Amino acid sequence: MRRKASLILLALAVFFAALSPLLRWYAFPRLAKVPPSQYQETVLEAKNATLIDYQHFTSVTVPKVTIVQTLKGNVAESRKIEKTAGKDVVVWDALSYVVDDKGQFVSKIPERYIFDAHSQAPVHATGEMVDGDPVRRDGIEFKWPFLAEKRDYEYFDAQTRTTAPIHYKGTTTFHGLKVYYFEQTIPWTQVPFPKAMPLGVTADVVKQTGLTRWYSTKRMFWVDPVTGGPVNGEEIHQEELHNATALFGKDKITVFAGHVKMREDYVDHTVALIKKNRTLVLLLTSYLPWGFLGLGTALLALSLWLEARSRRPAAPASAADAEPTPVGV
Repeated sequence: MRRKASLILLALAVFFAALSPLLRWYAFPRLAKVPPSQYQETVLEAKNATLIDYQHFTSVTVPKVTIVQTLKGNVAESRKIEKTAGKDVVVWDALSYVVDDKGQFVSKIPERYIFDAHSQAPVHATGEMVDGDPVRRDGIEFKWPFLAEKRDYEYFDAQTRTTAPIHYKGTTTFHGLKVYYFEQTIPWTQVPFPKAMPLGVTADVVKQTGLTRWYSTKRMFWVDPVTGGPVNGEEIHQEELHNATALFGKDKITVFAGHVKMREDYVDHTVALIKKNRTLVLLLTSYLPWGFLGLGTALLALSLWLEARSRRPAAPASAADAEPTPVGV
């Protein structure tokens, strides 16, 4: 009976020991993915920022500039692209909508970002764009891969339509989470005018004046390494109009300058969401694999113990038991 039990335990030990690496290296890369229907809204603010007054083409200081960023999964488009891509694809229709302290429209830039649901690598397909202009992204945008590493990544900048390194700067703690801190600096670069501008101004009209738009930013992200999701993001953002001497008597006019930070209530919401999602990732990468490995080891030890017990020789019979008892006549 002990021999039979030890064989059953040995089979279970082998099963759980084999299941451990399968969960981590086979199941996880296939099961962990960004859902195609995800919707996310983030509000960022730049307090005491500099903003252009388009009525007088002068720069003024305003109490606050607000940027509302939305990411909306386009399920229909992702399914269409998956038919030819041969992989799980996510299509995010993103929008950055900027208003001043009075809630008046400043600018908006739509984007379509198409990427692999598992690795977050870009997938190039018709419709990939920034502000209506077709682009071909290299590198990541908005989100890091699952199990992000302590290294530099290529990050796409929507304003310049180019990719540049975003540098890993160290590990820190943010709202109780261990996070990786990344920085990217985009030097002053001439960029296109937004297609939607205040007061009915169009990009074509502005370009006819000879004005050019220049942009620079320092981009900062605090990223949860488990899910690859940023828990916080900031930018020191600057935009200028150049070649303005003939029209306004000065070469440069500041369009926008400010330290953009995520609003605190959205930070709290993002941290809570990341903490929830990281538990699911850790189940497949750490908790269950290590748990199954430990269970397999314990079952193996128990199986060997029972096997040793089953093979132990029986104790020899005593002399008293071996000799027959005399029977009286």
